[in-house]
Amino acid sequence: MNIVVIGAGYAGTLAANRLRKKAPDAHITVVNPRGDFIERVRLHEQIAGSGTAARPLTEMLAAGITLETASADKIGDGTVTLDNGRDLEFDSVILATGSTANPLPGAIPVGTWEGAEQARTALEALAAGGIVTVIGGGLTGIETAAELAEARPYLRVRLVSDTVAGSLSTGAQRHVRSTLGRLTADIVADQVIEIDGTTLRLGSGAELDSDLTLWAMFSAVPDLAARSGLAVDADGRALVDATLRSVSDPRIFAVGDCAAVPGMRMACATAAPQGAHAANTLVRMIKGREPQPFSLGYVGQGISLGRHDGLQQVTDRADTASRLFVSGPIAAFVKERVCRFAATASRTGNTVWLRGPKR
Repeated sequence: MNIVVIGAGYAGTLAANRLRKKAPDAHITVVNPRGDFIERVRLHEQIAGSGTAARPLTEMLAAGITLETASADKIGDGTVTLDNGRDLEFDSVILATGSTANPLPGAIPVGTWEGAEQARTALEALAAGGIVTVIGGGLTGIETAAELAEARPYLRVRLVSDTVAGSLSTGAQRHVRSTLGRLTADIVADQVIEIDGTTLRLGSGAELDSDLTLWAMFSAVPDLAARSGLAVDADGRALVDATLRSVSDPRIFAVGDCAAVPGMRMACATAAPQGAHAANTLVRMIKGREPQPFSLGYVGQGISLGRHDGLQQVTDRADTASRLFVSGPIAAFVKERVCRFAATASRTGNTVWLRGPKR
């Protein structure tokens, strides 16, 4: 059996390694545009120079898995066409291409490896007093602003967003704001609507100077699914059934950020269980058993606020924040352990998760 996994992030790498153990007779090929596994949860560390987010895929993929360092151009009827001219025949595909960003012209996306490296290089060129603006008040934007403010205290860091930490409880939002203030990162409650060189034009009509502008919002997915004729939602995510199989072609699974699964947020906490479920389902089908529906319940949201502070927000299984959260060094320690577990789970193919709430 030929299985092609497209994308070697958390979901794709975990799925491939899990399949290698559970279906040892299958021929598994992983297609990825670069030879590194990127820990997206550490890209803010990569940018600030406080950590690294890349490790060779040869260290992450189990022996016997074939790695194709290329991009998939199209998924056809039983064939995946690569941009290097090769065609890979498949019996099943796991589509795990993740998400990307559509930044305003003039802003550098921090959620991609290429963007993170570009931002790191640009950051090194800034003199003392240089202004760095982070656009986006979600968890990625908060982590980026906090990391930069702590690691580069000689720079002026600001966060621009209508809302900051909107997925967290009121108390947790207060802690985020106070911590950014302690790190001397300013918060501007507005929207950037245009970037003209070093000038940011805001929705309110105000203008801000910025020497380096970073885009910390995920707003798009690669168009491989749509380009291949698969059914997608308005955001380009592949439409899947309850088992994570494409509604257009049951041979194709879609997992992680590129899959349209109701109630799921973009996170490694989502991607890893979906990758594991797709692998489990494929094994069930190989053995002639019926696939089972995917179910996932969340337990919380975690963010780092520099290297010595963090926040762990407790949620219900539907990912709704409760009043309970933990902050400070303990939360930073927990966040680091979660990041390490995510990488280890991908490398070993082993992970655990809770079932979702009853509906």
